[in-house]
Amino acid sequence: MSINVDVDDDVTPEPVAPTLSAASSRPRVFQPVFSSTGLAVAAFFFALSLLPSLLPRAGYAQGVISGVTLMIGYGIGAGSQSLWDYLGIPKLTGRTRTIVLDFLIALVVGLALFAAWRQVGWQNEIRALFGIPQVSWTVWPVIIGVALLTAVLLLIVARSLRLLFRTVFGWLGRKLPHRLAVVLGGAGLLLLFWLMITGLLFNGLLSVLNSGFSTTDESTAAGIEQPQAAERSGSPASLVKWDDLGRQGRSFVASGPSVAQINEFSGGGAMEPIRAYVGLESADTPQGRADLLLAELKRAGAFEREALVLATTTGTGSLDPNGVDPIDYIFNGDDAIAGVQYSYLPSVISLISEQRAVGETSLAVFDTIHQYWSTLPEGSRPKLYLYGLSLGSYGVESVLNSINAINQPIDGALMSGPPFVSDLNTMIVTSRDPGSPEWLPIYRAGSTVRFTSEEGFADTPGPWGPTRIVYLQYGSDPVVNFSPSLAWERPDWLQDGRRPPDVSERMGWFPLVSMVQVAFDLPGSNSVPEGFGHLYSKKANTESWVAITNPPGWTAEKTTALTALLESQPRVGS
Repeated sequence: MSINVDVDDDVTPEPVAPTLSAASSRPRVFQPVFSSTGLAVAAFFFALSLLPSLLPRAGYAQGVISGVTLMIGYGIGAGSQSLWDYLGIPKLTGRTRTIVLDFLIALVVGLALFAAWRQVGWQNEIRALFGIPQVSWTVWPVIIGVALLTAVLLLIVARSLRLLFRTVFGWLGRKLPHRLAVVLGGAGLLLLFWLMITGLLFNGLLSVLNSGFSTTDESTAAGIEQPQAAERSGSPASLVKWDDLGRQGRSFVASGPSVAQINEFSGGGAMEPIRAYVGLESADTPQGRADLLLAELKRAGAFEREALVLATTTGTGSLDPNGVDPIDYIFNGDDAIAGVQYSYLPSVISLISEQRAVGETSLAVFDTIHQYWSTLPEGSRPKLYLYGLSLGSYGVESVLNSINAINQPIDGALMSGPPFVSDLNTMIVTSRDPGSPEWLPIYRAGSTVRFTSEEGFADTPGPWGPTRIVYLQYGSDPVVNFSPSLAWERPDWLQDGRRPPDVSERMGWFPLVSMVQVAFDLPGSNSVPEGFGHLYSKKANTESWVAITNPPGWTAEKTTALTALLESQPRVGS
């Protein structure tokens, strides 16, 4: 068996549009024939795929990205050539054709070789920025092998779909006019695929994933034991059963700083912090879980504390210790932190499937707690704060967009790593004050909402009002920065002189390619050191909470000391 390259334009001087019957009569799925234009564009896209993105890549990840990007290029090239032939547009001939083809081939091959030569160096520059071990040229066999395997699988799928379409066109063409057969057959198949993907396949996949992750949710992380303090959900005194809390809920209520640890930092007088949590199995509906949480907070005495934090969990139900532990120290344990689980699925999956669930749960919890809280004497009720990381940030936005939060403002909110589906964040960033960058914007002189990163807060010219809302986001976080618009528009955070300090200067922007790169960064956003990607550091979270709560007598030295203390403590449970 030989591999043939369809030169596309040297068969006949007069191009002839292919007929339906001729096109559909040839087996094409495993036939080793390729479009020369498609291969040229594929080589160009392969070179672009090797350029740096937001996060460092392992060899297998680079191979998958390169394989997908290569096939996108091949599809564009082969499709463009087919359209050219179908329309009967004249082609170059003779010596002119030879010169142009030789130049383009040399250019594309040169770009691919240059990118391959520089790829390891580019990756190591990002790795140095992130402070992680470097890679060597030995990664190339992995990249090439995975890229070829990915490209072959995608090519088989694409050719199989093409064969299916041509078969349907041919069958309908025996009963209907040619163009009508193509229109009806194409529309019918596309509709069928859409219904299968969004309905049967998507729901079936979610069912399988839910089943798998629900089993994981029944387990308990190493080192986690049932708390005995009455201030903790799942304890013998609690209204919520320990077994119903879920894996992440059990980790949350059984961890956090002890009274002794808080006293060591503050000098004494600490209280046992309240940690209330309701698992997905604790009640059947979001409202039922919200009602149970209110009863649990009343039982534990949360409304007699100085501060109450309603925390929206991530997809699996977790609450990041980096985001919640500083609160216990800032208030010397005189606080309550409460969360409710709404899903078993990780946030990367929940971003697609659980937006409604997180919104319903967040609003039910806030409305229920806020309604009771608002009946208490204003001078004796706790300060009310909101917190959310990742999809939890999306849940906090659901509350901030509600009429209740407008009529009776909260004291503050921290939203870390707001996902790209966050409408409020998008609106604020789009409406930012002129001159401020997209990755660290200033909105209305910082009167209510302010942005911060690992490097600290943006310089804001105006005073901060009584309600303090903070967005903590990193420039290298693909959860924040992914957008379908990357396919056709260069973002502000990749403009010269406006990119974040944690984004490589080597990262460029190219249509389609950049969107694919950042999309493939999403699964690895938590596989980087703290302070990069989607892992928000103890330092950044502590500085954010200090700014939001504005504790009296607090100093910058105390923030530094608290950060050092948190960084010295081992992380328990996951």
